[in-house]
Amino acid sequence: MSIASLAATIEKAWDNRAEISSATKGEVRDAVNEALNGLDSGTMRVAEKIPGKPLKDSWAVHQWLKKSVLLSFRLNDNSIMPFAVDGGSPDQNPVYGYGKVPLKMTGWPDKSFREAGFRMVPGAIVRHSAFIDRNVILMPSFVNVGARVGEGTMVDTWVTVGSCAQIGRNIHLSGGVGIGGVLE
Repeated sequence: MSIASLAATIEKAWDNRAEISSATKGEVRDAVNEALNGLDSGTMRVAEKIPGKPLKDSWAVHQWLKKSVLLSFRLNDNSIMPFAVDGGSPDQNPVYGYGKVPLKMTGWPDKSFREAGFRMVPGAIVRHSAFIDRNVILMPSFVNVGARVGEGTMVDTWVTVGSCAQIGRNIHLSGGVGIGGVLE
């Protein structure tokens, strides 16, 4: 689906969001999943710099992508989400969550971590649709839906990166910092 048709489908679904539930199938669910997967892979982003524009006009916010995140909460029921502690598999030493957004790395083998190119210390939590660029270090922290963490950034201990927040390259988010999200 093209970006324009994807955005149009999300906008139409947003206008009719009262009718959307976990029973909704087809084009709306497919569009929301495609948008979330685009955010997750880094091929889409909620906000982006527009080259050559004056500073006050230099960023574009894609509201339809924020709406896709919000629509996903209507489309998905809460479910039990096991995840591993102490470096084991979720089967060996699980901790459970109960929510609507799976973790980004659920089921990732070693190869996927190596290809992604970031380091993640146990205790770090990243939700699906957040993008983590290469050479990022994630200490025990939380990165919420739709967020983007740029290359070479250090997300220090007990940092929270809010929903759809955009963190630049080579940043050090000091321990305990909370970067507000735009959906909260």
